[in-house]
Amino acid sequence: MAEQPVHHTVEHLFRHESGKMLAVLTKLFGLSQVEIAEDIVQETLIAALESWKLKGLPDDPRAWLYRAAKNRTIDYLRRERNFRLRIAPVIRQEESDPEASHWLDAYFLDTEIEDAQLRMLFATCHPAIPLESQLALMLRTLCGLSTEEIAAAFLLPTDSIGKRLYRAKEKIRQEKLSLEVPSGVEILPRLDAVLHAIYLLFNEGYKSASNDTVVRHELCAEAIRLGALLARHPLSNLPKTHALLALLCFHSARLDTRLNAEGEIVLLEYQDRSRWNRQLIALAYEHFKQSSQGETISAYHLEAAIASYHAVAPSFAQTNWQAIYYCYNLLMKVQPSPIVELNRAIAMGYADGPKAGIEALSKIEGMVKHYLWHTALGDFYHKAGNRTDALAAYQQALQMVTLQAEYKVIQGKIEGCEGG
Repeated sequence: MAEQPVHHTVEHLFRHESGKMLAVLTKLFGLSQVEIAEDIVQETLIAALESWKLKGLPDDPRAWLYRAAKNRTIDYLRRERNFRLRIAPVIRQEESDPEASHWLDAYFLDTEIEDAQLRMLFATCHPAIPLESQLALMLRTLCGLSTEEIAAAFLLPTDSIGKRLYRAKEKIRQEKLSLEVPSGVEILPRLDAVLHAIYLLFNEGYKSASNDTVVRHELCAEAIRLGALLARHPLSNLPKTHALLALLCFHSARLDTRLNAEGEIVLLEYQDRSRWNRQLIALAYEHFKQSSQGETISAYHLEAAIASYHAVAPSFAQTNWQAIYYCYNLLMKVQPSPIVELNRAIAMGYADGPKAGIEALSKIEGMVKHYLWHTALGDFYHKAGNRTDALAAYQQALQMVTLQAEYKVIQGKIEGCEGG
């Protein structure tokens, strides 16, 4: 068995199963001792890597992981007197049984896994924990992102995220927070944080902050799975949950066309729309329809609406840019940010012409050090026939971009501009 496929399989399973195992084990040990659960999950994945390199992949790698995690949990419980006392009646009864791990089987049923994950999602969003730490903790524990990946998502140094994670765990211990899911109106502020974490997880998959790969399908799939889990639960089955799911499905439908055969980024304008996943687009519209049942409009509703206009357009040139511009105007009122303002200016440029785009971009504050701003400016200068200013803007963007795949995109724009 080649080492690379084994590494790939273990990484894939880590993304998909580590959060589930962690949720189940945290349900057993308690939220205040989440490090014990994390250690067992980590040891299980290391054991899988070592065993599978020697013996090859098992027929059912997922089942192998769960058996290994269950056995390591039994070993830990037997070593630790405090947990032995906590479940003494069960252990005393089953220690004479050669299949002494059967009592843990119920924890790993699919229904229990979903329940444990849901509890973990909301437990990590306890109001006692600062919002930024809630998001970091969810992305690290339940979503499997590394500290470096989380730092990239927040545009922060890695050590800052490390400190947030440490403070969150200290707060859990000090406050002795539980895994109870709040009810009624108490769920609403926690749900917002959960949805935002899923949104960030998907973003990392859609355009990774790593130079190793541009698109990470497994992260996008995990974000949709977690969103669907929320949509199935009566407490979180709300319009904004379906709006987020609609947004994720619309974007996921385009994933297979975002890269060419060489793994290079293909911009929306040049994607083969015949290859967009129509089943996902149909699913997106179904969730979008369900999201309209409420009386309020969230940022997810507006972003999903924007994505829907792209999904329905026969070509880039036939996109309803006026409608997209209108949605960005509303989004600026609901959730203003320089990135939203940047996208609104780009939509204006396609709706009303490159000069309108240049003017709108020039009015944005706080984006002059961002490569996307200079790239958009270069695009509109180029469309307006001003190749000198277009090249200057692209060169500025080239100095600021950090990912190699995006560097190639801008370099291609420069070459196209120089070649007329």
